[in-house]
Amino acid sequence: MAINNPYNQYKESSIKTATPQELTLMLYNGALKFMNQGKLYIEQKDIPKTNEALMRSQDIIQELNITLDMNYDISKNLRALYVYIIEKLVDSNIYKSTESLNEAIEMVTELRDTWKEAMKLAKMGK
Repeated sequence: MAINNPYNQYKESSIKTATPQELTLMLYNGALKFMNQGKLYIEQKDIPKTNEALMRSQDIIQELNITLDMNYDISKNLRALYVYIIEKLVDSNIYKSTESLNEAIEMVTELRDTWKEAMKLAKMGK
């Protein structure tokens, strides 16, 4: 049962009123949050929590992947990146490797930062 507190209400409202661009940014941020949690749990040797965090980040990257509009050339490049990131997350989860996870974190951080910059440029162009 969800706790009906002001923060949860705000969060739910933010998601419902977000533009597709803002939702994509939220997904990138969520993936990074779970990847960083997974890294912490690997370091703490907490296998169940590592698995849960990395599976959640995989789910988010998979969601980004399946929602790509393949009518654009850039989508083909993004698909390849997302597949590679998922492979790194799977490796991290299987081998409890922060090396693979750091690579995935770096790539998603770069994608997120690029997305944020594109959003700024799009707003300036309006």
